[in-house]
Amino acid sequence: MNLYLFLIAVICSLILVIAFYYFRPKKKLPTESIYTKALNAIIQGDKKIALKHLKDVVKQDTNHIDAYLQIGNILREEGNIEAAVKIHRSLTMRPNLPKEALRQIHKSLALDYYKLDNLNRAKEEAEIIIKSNKKNLWANEFLLEIYEAQNKWKEAAQLSKMVQRIKASKDPDQLSRFLVFQSMDKLKNNQTEEAISLLKKAIKTSPEFSLPYLKLGNLYAEINNFKEAIKNWEKFVDLNPDNKEDVLSKIESAYFDIGQFDEVEKFYNRILDKNPSNLIALVNLANVLQQKGEHNSSMSLVDEALIDNENSIFIHLMKLKLSLKDSGNQSLSKNIDKIFDLLKDSKKQ
Repeated sequence: MNLYLFLIAVICSLILVIAFYYFRPKKKLPTESIYTKALNAIIQGDKKIALKHLKDVVKQDTNHIDAYLQIGNILREEGNIEAAVKIHRSLTMRPNLPKEALRQIHKSLALDYYKLDNLNRAKEEAEIIIKSNKKNLWANEFLLEIYEAQNKWKEAAQLSKMVQRIKASKDPDQLSRFLVFQSMDKLKNNQTEEAISLLKKAIKTSPEFSLPYLKLGNLYAEINNFKEAIKNWEKFVDLNPDNKEDVLSKIESAYFDIGQFDEVEKFYNRILDKNPSNLIALVNLANVLQQKGEHNSSMSLVDEALIDNENSIFIHLMKLKLSLKDSGNQSLSKNIDKIFDLLKDSKKQ
């Protein structure tokens, strides 16, 4: 009997031990450990697991701002932008938040609104960050991107200077480009003198940046100041030596407009001295020589070019055109010119 009671007692004890083992409250992981797992999941691109861990974090600690931020950021990336805005906006209502936490919240909101294509609201959020820290690089670069998207070139130029100061770097080409865009806006409003002034400022800002020379040449041509147009176009070609055929044609026409026919030949020779591989300039020079009646010089120029460019369609076409001189077939010659134009147009596309 005693043995029987002893066995029952042992069995009951085992049952109690097993029950305690299986049904005891499980010890929770520390929130920071879970948050670390969430960050690892984000790095690995597993947003589903990351969200699960992040939600576990905020269940345990409703004051874990970073976890809420990450939840909103993931929702934004997954396309649920309104939910992201709601989460991030609610965080701004929290009292006594550290300044850095507030900056991160407004950064997330700025990205939310940018994703919604609400650039004005995105700009407001970035400006809040800058009010607390004028040298915040991310906020300044973000605002610069918005101003570019909104074609606000004056503001973009100012911000570009700020970004370069923060980064202790120089990018004069970027500043020059914004000045060019400003000038184009002035030109649309028929403010020609202001446009010219801005383009000259762009050249002074970055003398080796080619775009303002092109635009200034075009502008001078519009007001029939062909000498200044040629001067700026030639500088553009100097900075862009490879096959700027549309500008070459403009320069050639401008020289003819001001009656300086001999300068066209000199111009193409200058280009070829700097860049002998510019076949567009070579073909154009051959045409000029042909028009001047210097057929042998033109043919000699093309024959020499064929030695190093035997696979060039341009040069072979020019050879064919010159070979038609004595045939009197003007129609075929014009057809070849049409092929030249088509080849030039295809290179632009």
